[in-house]
Amino acid sequence: MTLINAFVGWLIAIVLAAAQVAAATQSRTDRFDYLVRADFFAGLAGDTARLDKAIDLCERTLAENPKHAEAMVWHGAGLLVRAGQAFQKGDMATGGPLYDRGLKEMNEAVALAPDNPGVLIPRGATLFEATRGMPPDMARPLLESAVANYEHVLDVQAPYFATLGDHAKGELLFGLAEGSARLGRQEKAREYFARLINDAPSSGQAPRAKAWIASGVIPTSTGGSNCVGCHK
Repeated sequence: MTLINAFVGWLIAIVLAAAQVAAATQSRTDRFDYLVRADFFAGLAGDTARLDKAIDLCERTLAENPKHAEAMVWHGAGLLVRAGQAFQKGDMATGGPLYDRGLKEMNEAVALAPDNPGVLIPRGATLFEATRGMPPDMARPLLESAVANYEHVLDVQAPYFATLGDHAKGELLFGLAEGSARLGRQEKAREYFARLINDAPSSGQAPRAKAWIASGVIPTSTGGSNCVGCHK
């Protein structure tokens, strides 16, 4: 299971899009992702010290408030990254428990804050990518739960979705569409791709949505489903 390479493009794109989403309901001082994400992403790119720094911040935050859901979901994602690093080295004995603990923490974070996009999107994005290298029977329930996370975010955002930028809208809808397609829900995928084209026409994902509607295939892009807009 090679989590690291898969996470870099897609997780950065989606979680940075989540930052735009969360801004509609949180003040800057309430945004935990502002404190952790730069070090986290540097860790994804291979800087172990920066990843350790991000995880340490999560741990200190959780020591002060064990029910800090955003710190918990980021910590869980960090453990999955460490698990991926162990798997790449063939160290299953280390990677397995880290993976199990990381998934458990992300689940607990959603249980604590089931309506918080700042929790739902990082979990969903992580699982969208983690499941790509898993056996189908193992991957499907996790992928279904990731799509469910995104669907709930869309419900939560419904009152203000139209006010979000095309980038944030496009990334969320693309995740829903691609996840649905991977689950074999082709009609649902078509609905989300069509909505992406209509609601977020300037999104960097709009051309890929059009390609899927025309051919049933999502064209690849450098770095995976990476952010092609303002976060290059």
